[in-house]
Amino acid sequence: MPLARAIICTLLLCVLPARADTTTVAVASNFKQAMEQLVAEFEKKSGHEVRVAYGSSGKLYAQILHGAPFDAFFSADRAKPDALVRGERSVAGWRFTYAVGALVLWARDATVTGPGWLRNTSFRRIALANPRLAPYGAAATQTLDALGLTEATRARWVQGENIAQTYQFVATGNADAGFVARAQLGEDSAATAWLVPPALHEPIRQDVVLLQHGAGNAAAAALLTFVRSEAGRGIIARYGYRNVVEDGDS
Repeated sequence: MPLARAIICTLLLCVLPARADTTTVAVASNFKQAMEQLVAEFEKKSGHEVRVAYGSSGKLYAQILHGAPFDAFFSADRAKPDALVRGERSVAGWRFTYAVGALVLWARDATVTGPGWLRNTSFRRIALANPRLAPYGAAATQTLDALGLTEATRARWVQGENIAQTYQFVATGNADAGFVARAQLGEDSAATAWLVPPALHEPIRQDVVLLQHGAGNAAAAALLTFVRSEAGRGIIARYGYRNVVEDGDS
């Protein structure tokens, strides 16, 4: 019996970290599906626990400035992590681009073939995320500007607080179509959506930063290391993101 107990203890030491920690991270809504898969794989492999708060990048950023106890921030842009670095609210060496997002125009009950759909289709409402809070909303307004359709469609805009709410507007029929993240759609839905050419909007480069609150948190550091690993990047790519991992500290 003592020998069996010793063998079990040895095996546990081999598969579990020396000390399991808990980390709380803030994540932009567009990355929810990918993050859920990343967290599941990370927790299984590491033994650490991850708690996630989802929301628009703008609102999460405001919460961080007001002292919210997040260890890391997965933004849907680069500007907010930039500001956190400049404000010395981050840990040096722990900021990088984890994903490059793709914008699509999606209709629940129709196939959107391109910008001609916007010009030629009679629709009541088109959903987009609030461009002041959500980078995907900013990309949507840039797209409409580039197509010369801003004024023609503005009266029919319905704005979501974040990209998750924007998706729900379309999914529930409260909007005929909407600009959402490619990552939010399953393969069947993606096949009927128009993938917006990247040239029509600024790149949706999404940066993560380790915050000062997370300094010394082993789970937070391990999570970011996993995200930029080959396994983590593979998960991110499966959700429709390009995942050129690029250091962003300056």
